[in-house]
Order: sequence, then structure tokens, then C-alpha cells
Amino acid sequence: MAHQRRLTGYRRANGAVGVRNHVVVLPVDDLSNAAAEGVAALVPGTMALPHAFGRLQFGEDLELTFRTLIGIGANPNVAAVVVIGIEPNWTQRVVDGIAKSGKPVEGFSVEGLGDLRVVERAARVAQGYLQDASELVREPVERAEIVLTTKDGESDTTTGLGSCRVTAYLSDRWVEAGGTMIFGETSELTGGEHLIAERCLDDAVRARFQAFYDDYVAMIEATGANLLGSQPTQGNIAGGLSTIEEKAMGNIVKTGTAPVVGALAPAEAPTRAGLHFMDTSSAAAECVTLMAAAGGVVNLFPTGQGNVIGNPVQPVVKITANPRTAQLMADHVDVDCSGLLSRRRTLEEAGDALIDLVERTINGRLTAAESLGHREFTLTKLYRSA
Repeated sequence: MAHQRRLTGYRRANGAVGVRNHVVVLPVDDLSNAAAEGVAALVPGTMALPHAFGRLQFGEDLELTFRTLIGIGANPNVAAVVVIGIEPNWTQRVVDGIAKSGKPVEGFSVEGLGDLRVVERAARVAQGYLQDASELVREPVERAEIVLTTKDGESDTTTGLGSCRVTAYLSDRWVEAGGTMIFGETSELTGGEHLIAERCLDDAVRARFQAFYDDYVAMIEATGANLLGSQPTQGNIAGGLSTIEEKAMGNIVKTGTAPVVGALAPAEAPTRAGLHFMDTSSAAAECVTLMAAAGGVVNLFPTGQGNVIGNPVQPVVKITANPRTAQLMADHVDVDCSGLLSRRRTLEEAGDALIDLVERTINGRLTAAESLGHREFTLTKLYRSA
């Protein structure tokens, strides 16, 4: 690393390191959103995470919802969790899953009690969790203990040429230092998927990656839909990316040059350090949510035309090489690397600036998205409910 800044974080009971210290009120299903938001309103400083799903799901769709909710609660940036669900069985399943991380968690079911009683009881627990979390202190941590993730959005020609290259500079150095990086966006590898396959560490990782990619593409093709306008998006096209293959090159560039040591299912946590692929949608809020559920504590987000996404649990660092975006959307941009394309900065200078900002974010500096209150939280749904 160019500059070995002292890093600090919150070490959780299971040894994982977080860079934020949230107390989360987590609804299991859409019917429990109101109660969760009621608790957060009564106990300022806690954070409710309302979402649209959780009822009458089944099979792998339901399993993914459980894996995501449990992963979000277990994320190292979360100090404690209050879980609220309509029914006791599913509520307890989420509680039990989060409890494996060793952090404080308690669940409440609305059925048979109603919102008002549940809100009162849950708020008392949340208050205690918040007070306990306020006494937790940061301690020195190593880069190898920090899980970073990356996702790009509103890409244009400057993204692959600039901000994704700068992200790759950080990614390679983070992995070299023993850290972990996760990338995804399965459909946005189209036309370059063989480049990722060639970098897979061994045949087992390569086979799992290829299966994820082939299944995703087969699902899309089975609909018979023309994705133009969705992939690439209207913003991508306006920015000069006319094909998915052009878009894929930028997505791949930001992964750097390290070997891919793991191929993860959506919201699956890595079990070893290094660079990992995760099978995700390319939709920004879905992708970042899944990566947070896998344990990511900071997300690196290259953008061209300008994307405003944040996440309630995982800080999102915005990087742009588009000078127009850097000027007109300065309130959303954390790192302006447009000097790279105008040759006013070298890749090393731009990359070191990103590393500096990420390290400051780890140590507590709010990202632009955090300071503006962007908390996009979206579950990925695989198919229709029963």
C-alpha cells in the first residue's frame, strides 16, 4: 500500500471487523415494516430496514430471502439486531441465524399481540442495545480483516477507461495485502465471461462460476426478451456504451488482475481471503444488498453518468472519471479521478487517492451517500410467490 494509515474498526464476537456500529430493526416480511419503523421512531439512533417481500415465498427464492436477512443482521457493521416478523417460526429462524455471529439479537412476532405491544417491547430491547453499542470502541485492525465489495452503475465510456481502472488499482493492492474483494453483476460479464473463467484459481471455482453464468444467461434468453434499454441501460447508451459487450469490459476491468479464488451464490459469505465473484443482478440496490449480506463493509462504486445509490449497512464510495458528473453531481461523488483521462494524474496517483479515501471511510468518515441519507435496501426475488 502507498500509505500505511492506521486503520480502526469494531471487532465483533466472531472476530469479524466492522467499520460502522449500527443497531438494526429488521422486519422479516413486508407486514412487519410498520412495527419496525415504529421502533426506530421511538429509539432514535436505531435503523429500520423495511422491504417488500417475505410472504408466501418458497424454495430457493425463500432461502435467498432468509440468507439475505440473516447476512444483513450478521454483517460486521451491525452491533445488534431486533427482528420483527408476523409469524414466530420464520422470525425465530432469522434470529437463530444472526445469533450464530455472536452478536445480541432478539425477535418479536406480531401475530397474537399486534403492532402496539410489539413496538413497546421491541423498543425497550432496542434502547438497551443502542446504549450498549454506544460503549463499544474502535481498535486497530489490519487490511486483511476488511471485506470490500465493488459494483458499478450508470456506466459510460469514462467508467471502463477511468474509474474502473482506479478501482482495479485498489483491488489488486487490497488482495496483495491479504484482504478480500467481492465483485458480481453476472449478466454484465457477457462477452467477456471467458476472461473471468481463465482467472479462476482452479477447476472447481471455474466450474461453479461457469454454471452461475450459464444459468443466468439461460434464464434471460428463455424469456425471449430484447434487453436493449435494460442492458445496456438508457444511461449507458447515452454515455456511449452501445452493447452489453462494451459494458462488460468495464465491469471486468474493475476486478483487477488477481486470481478469482471463489464463486459465491447470492448473499453467500466468502470463507477465504482474495478476490471472489458473486452471482448477482446488475441492479445497483439488489447487488449492493447481496454483497452486504455476504459481509462486505465498504462498497466501491465506479460511475460515469452519476448514480446516487447508498446502502443502510455498507457505506458506498462513489468514484467517477467523468468531469461533467464530478462537477454537476459533486455532492454524490467521493473520489474525482477525471484527471486520469485528461492526463493530469497518473493511475498510481488516482489509485492512491482512492485508497486514502477508503481508509478514511473505514476509520469513520461518512461517504457522500451516507451524508445524504441514501439507504437503498432491496431484496432479490428469483420468481413469483405462491
